[in-house]
Order: sequence, then structure tokens, then C-alpha cells
Amino acid sequence: MNFKIFFFALFISCSSLFAQDLDIQKKIDSVHSQISKIKTSDSLNIAKQHYRVGNYYQISLIKDSAYFYYQKAEKVFRQYNSRFELARTLFGIAVLQTNDKDYTGSEVTLFEAIAILDELVQTNEVRKYKAYIYNSLGIVFDELDLFDDAIEYLEKSLSIKRTLEGDFERSIGLTLNNMLKAYWRSGKFDLAFQTYNIIYNNKSLINNYPELHVLALGNYAYALFLSNNHEELPGLYLRALKISDSIDDTYNSIIINQHLAEFYKAKNKIDSAKYYAYKAKDISENYANDDLLKSLLLLSKIEEGEKAAEHLKAYVELNDSLQKAERKIRNKSARIRFETQQIEQENVKIARERMWLAIISITLLVAGLFVYIIITQRAKNKELQFTKQQQEANEEIYNLMLGEHEKIEEARAFEKQRISQELHDGVLGRLFGTRLSLDSLNMSNSVEAIKTREQYINELKTIEEDIRKVSHELNTDFVSGSGFVDILKAMIETQTAVYKLEYDLKHDDSIHWDGVSNKSKIHIYRILQETLHNIHKHARATSVYISIKLENNVICLTVKDNGIGFDVAKSKSGIGLKNMNARIKEVHGSLNIKSEKNQGTTVRIKVPTKYL
Repeated sequence: MNFKIFFFALFISCSSLFAQDLDIQKKIDSVHSQISKIKTSDSLNIAKQHYRVGNYYQISLIKDSAYFYYQKAEKVFRQYNSRFELARTLFGIAVLQTNDKDYTGSEVTLFEAIAILDELVQTNEVRKYKAYIYNSLGIVFDELDLFDDAIEYLEKSLSIKRTLEGDFERSIGLTLNNMLKAYWRSGKFDLAFQTYNIIYNNKSLINNYPELHVLALGNYAYALFLSNNHEELPGLYLRALKISDSIDDTYNSIIINQHLAEFYKAKNKIDSAKYYAYKAKDISENYANDDLLKSLLLLSKIEEGEKAAEHLKAYVELNDSLQKAERKIRNKSARIRFETQQIEQENVKIARERMWLAIISITLLVAGLFVYIIITQRAKNKELQFTKQQQEANEEIYNLMLGEHEKIEEARAFEKQRISQELHDGVLGRLFGTRLSLDSLNMSNSVEAIKTREQYINELKTIEEDIRKVSHELNTDFVSGSGFVDILKAMIETQTAVYKLEYDLKHDDSIHWDGVSNKSKIHIYRILQETLHNIHKHARATSVYISIKLENNVICLTVKDNGIGFDVAKSKSGIGLKNMNARIKEVHGSLNIKSEKNQGTTVRIKVPTKYL
């Protein structure tokens, strides 16, 4: 069965551009008219119109013109990297190559087209052309007698076509017919018969597309002939001819007549064989192609003597002529491929130049960004170094403050002790002596003297008791540990006044601050100071509650504000919070922050006294 029949029918069905139209020239003229109206700078649009013209010439079987316009379109599509249009154009070129028996060239072109389509988004249109290309590969491999490959690609085509959106009934039928042909050519007659039954049982396909029925019926009948199953022959051939005549399909009847001639020759009915062989020759003379060549060869085998020699001579001459024409076209195709490769090499060169330009630009950009980062980082490092120096200076000042405060407290305690000793040893001693003297005068028995002495003695006792009490209180270190709390209170009063915050401070007097190291006090002082600073900076609060208490030998510092709050999970840790965490770590404590939007923030710090 001639592959051109199948491929020609397939190509007509591939696009709406291939719709049946008796006046192809009018369409070509119409497209040329449209091209003349397009701006010359719009190369891509012009290329699309050239592709359309190539399609029309393909339908008209005017190969040179089809090649010419396909080539013009292909160059532009490659230049503009218009991938889908390029794949469609390559498919059209592959059809021409197949018709010219350049099967290897067609195979290369089809695989290039399918590779391009594989890279695109798999829309219905892209998948449609993939199905057409797989079908074409099946035809090419069938002609190369690579039947397993042919069937594999035909099955791929069929699988895609059955999932496409739209009416692809006829296209599916053509692929099934191609599979039928590949099966009988490879000797797989059972599969060929099964495939025919699939086609024949689809009554919608048979009734709507009788020309496809002719193709399938002819292939089926020939498969029966080759498998020596002649019961339905020549009836099937005659039925196929009848359908061809009813739809005026003379071209497809060529192969049917040839197969009838072969059948009658095998049955040794030479007159009938000659009749159908000459009939096939007469019809195929209108096309002067492979069908005529096969008809001449068939007649050379059926006829005898000089007639057989004449047909054989005509066969040889036509075969030489066709081979020269095919060679010419293949050479032309090779030149097109060479020019295409040159275009691709130029495109690669341009792409490489653009790539290097992009690399250089990106390198300069990265270098500039790197320099900017270095400068910015250096500035940040200087700022951090300055902040660190400032913190160290603050700690040194605070240590000095604590030292001075301790000296003042020490001097105050010493002075109190001195006054206490003075009162006890001096004033109190003299008062005691006076009381004894008055006691000795108590021997006078006058009522007035006794009353007077008693009043003085009682008063002296009162003074003695008061002085003893004062002495005792002065000698007691009642200010012990109150110095650090005073410093905290002074800092809180100063900062809240600057930040315009109302504060409420609650502290536990049971905390023995004298047993806490200056380093730990500095950390607690700085943590509280940083917390107040953060409240001022971020919270928009108006009041703050501060609590310092001792729970189970753990100093608990709580700071709660009535600010706007924040999402703790999404908050980024700034330098202040990192410093707070570092200080907490040094005293083996813990830091916990709870906050909700518009519900304020609570900072809780716990420091075990055993590490202080």
C-alpha cells in the first residue's frame, strides 16, 4: 500500500489550514496579498504567512515552492527562537522529505521537531502536533522496514490523539490504518486483522469517511492475500473499488487495481490480471510517480515477450528519472540543512556573546554589591565596637558608683557606731552617776524633797531608756543592702521621668544584696535599664510595673507595661535583646517574654542566688 496515500490524507487533516478547497491558488494569492500589507519590519508575522503558503503548495503537491516557503519561514523562526512555529514548519519539511524518499532526512527533521515540542508547555495544540509527528515517524520507519519502531511510534500517536480535545475521529482512523499496514508488512497478520476490525466496527468512522474505509479495506484484503486466506477475495477488492468510484477517489483506486492484478496473476487468470494492471497504469500516468513505476513493473511480469520488455524498459527509464529528481530534491534539502546549520551557528555565537555580556554585568554587579556590603559591615562593626566601649565605660562608672556608695555606707556605719559608743560610754555614764547621786539624796524625809527627787529620778530613767534605745538603734546596721535598691530606684525614677512613664516599684527587703557580687548587680541593673529603654522605644506605653522579689532562693525581676505589644514568634532579636540574653547566661538565669497585640508586654527574669 503506497505510504503517500496515507500521509497525504493525514497532512490534510493536521490543520484547519489544510481544509478542502478546490481553488488553492486563490488562497495563495490571498496570503500574498496579506503579506504585502504587513510592515517589512514585522519579520515574524511575515514568516507565519510564508508557512501558510508552504502548506498550500504542499497540498497542491508543488514541492519546490513548498520547500522554498517553508525554508524562508524556518530561518525566521529560528532567528526569533519561535519554538512552536519552528516545530510546525519542520513537520511540513519532513512531509516533503518523506514524499521524496529522503527517509533518513525526514527522521532527523521529525526528531528535531519533537524535541522542540517536548520543551514547550503541553497544551492541546502542542500535543496535537506531537501526535502528528509520531504518526509520521511511524510511516518513515515502516518505509525503512523497521516495523517494531514504526508500530511503537504509531501507538504513541494513537495514545495522544485519543486524549486530545476536539474531533480527531478521522485522524485516529488514519493512524489505525497505518498500523494495519505496518502489521501486514511485518507478517503480523493476526494483529493486522484485529486492527481492521477496530476500524470496521467504528460505523461512524466508516460512514463519515468512506475514503478511509477504502484504505483500510485495501490493506485488509492485501493482508488476506499475503496470508493465503483468499475466501473473501476478490470480493473485498471489488467492494473497495466500488466505494472509490462512488466518491470519485481515483487516486486510491490505483493500489486496489494493482493488488487485483497480483491476485489474478497468482490465480493464473492472466486476462483479468492484465485488465486491472493496465487500468492501474492508465490512472497512475496522470501522476507519474511511484504508482506508475509499480504498474509498469507489474505489467512487465504479467506480459510476455516484447510487451514485457517494453514495460520493463519504461520502468527503468522512469525509475532513473524519478531517482534523479529525488536526488536533486535531497541535495536541495541538504543545502537547506547546511544553511540552517549556519543560521544556528550564528545564533549560538550571538547567544554566547550575550551570555558573556550577562556574565560580565552580573560579575560587576556582584562585585559592587560585595564592596557595598564590606563598607556597610565595617561601619556596623565600628558602631558595635563603639557600643561595646560605651557599655564597658558605663560598667566602669557603675562600679565606681557602687564603690563610692559602699565607702559612704561604711563611713556612715562607722560614724553611727562612734556616736553610739559616745552616748553609751559618755552621756549615759554621766546620767547613771547623776541617778545614783539622786538616789543617795533620797534619804531626806521631807515630803517636798522626796517628791522632787522622785520626779527627777523618773525623768532620768526615761532619758536613760531613750538614750539606750537610740544607742541600740544606731549600733544596728539597718541600712544594710539598701544601697543597690536605692541605685535601682534612682535609675528607674530618672528613666521613667525622661520617657514620661508612670511607674510602680515593688521590692522584697529580704533579698541580701550585700551577698551579691558587683558583676551580677551590674547585669541586673543593665537588664532592667535595657528593658525600660525597649518599652520607651517600641511599646508606646504610659505606665510600667516593676517587681523584685525572692522566691525559693531565686531573684525574680518582673517588668510589665501597658503598651501595644507584639508577636513574639515573628519578632527579630536586636542587639539589645541579644545583650540581655548574654547577661542572663552569665548569671545562669532565664529570660521569658510574653506579649500580645494591644495587651502589653511582660518580661520575667529569674536569677538563682547560688550563682551570685
